Amino acid sequence: MTLATRHQAFHDLHQSGCFVIPNPWDRGSAKMMAALGAKALTTSSAAHAFTLGRPDLGGVTRDEALAHAADLIAATNLPVSGDFENGFGDSPDAVAETVRLAGEVGLSGISVEDTQMVPGNPAYAFDLAVERIRAGVAAARALNRPFIFCARADGVMNGTYDLSEGIRRLQAFQDAGTDLLYIPVPPGPAELAQILASVTKPVNALAAGPLKTLTVAEMATLGIRRISTGSQIARLAHAAIRDSVSAMLEHGSFAPLAGTASGDEIDALLLKGSAQ
Repeated sequence: MTLATRHQAFHDLHQSGCFVIPNPWDRGSAKMMAALGAKALTTSSAAHAFTLGRPDLGGVTRDEALAHAADLIAATNLPVSGDFENGFGDSPDAVAETVRLAGEVGLSGISVEDTQMVPGNPAYAFDLAVERIRAGVAAARALNRPFIFCARADGVMNGTYDLSEGIRRLQAFQDAGTDLLYIPVPPGPAELAQILASVTKPVNALAAGPLKTLTVAEMATLGIRRISTGSQIARLAHAAIRDSVSAMLEHGSFAPLAGTASGDEIDALLLKGSAQ
């Protein structure tokens, strides 16, 4: 599948229905997700940082994120979007440059947050937050090909502003021309429904926190267009490391290894999910 075909397919996924976009952290996880039926993939800044032995917050540089994205694009035939934190810079121009570079490396979309990559994740002032998104959207349109720009209002998750302010920001981001809107981890399904009722553009939901209790069908019924997993699958893999190695070293037990997949099964999935 050519990159142009992938970009169009990614665009089309956001026009109707509801789909799950899992977040791989390396070539192997990307290939397995593709083999298991994923229609598209997106990077996870946290999961990528974990692979480098670094903490989530600001743990990856823009150059590293772009190289990582290129690696995932090469791994499968699926379209890939980039989870690019705050756009790797505070200014609108920095966001625009990140979008340009994301398009250059072959990504089919990007998500940009409205909070800073420093302890506490303080939110950008409202007007600056909107101007950053407007600049990113303009850069996305300048690519002259399908490219899904996702604007995130992260202050609800980070505790820097309330849901009403998050909705106010989403509405402004919508007016700025973004393709997809996203408030990670609202308090629950009722608040997610409130978000959906407040905007007309497609909305992404994160399968984390209280929303993990919902099924894909239930989110689709609410009106969610896209469901991402963030670093949740990577955290599950890291939990397996923690639990299995703790059992071995602290209790002398190898019982957690009973649930491993066979090498043949993994080999088959990797082969099936590989780019041809």
